[in-house]
Amino acid sequence: QVQLVESGGGLVQAGGSLRLSCAASGRTFRTYAMGWFRRAPGKEREFVASISRRGGITYYTDSVQGRFTIARDNDKNTMYLQMTSLKPEDTALYSCAASNAAAAPVSVTRYDYWGQGTQVTVSS
Repeated sequence: QVQLVESGGGLVQAGGSLRLSCAASGRTFRTYAMGWFRRAPGKEREFVASISRRGGITYYTDSVQGRFTIARDNDKNTMYLQMTSLKPEDTALYSCAASNAAAAPVSVTRYDYWGQGTQVTVSS
């Protein structure tokens, strides 16, 4: 089992940047594929990005491709999401998740553990 805690959210103007972090407890972080998801008000949770256990495979949803970068540091038990060129439509609660599945899953149903989330608000 792993516990996840997100940080780094906040209020930023359009065009700005933020870096989210996801700190994991325990020694097994490196055995999980990891992902970032977000939920905007009144909308379903959606996939943002995912990364495989060693970081060699990454996937992004089309709307963030080229603006967001997912990374992980297995020695620090931490995953990151660097967000640049932020847009008002990026406003959401961002959550990290851990998966026992192989590769870098993009489906919410493939994830086994979830953090509470960190709010990102982008003003226009």
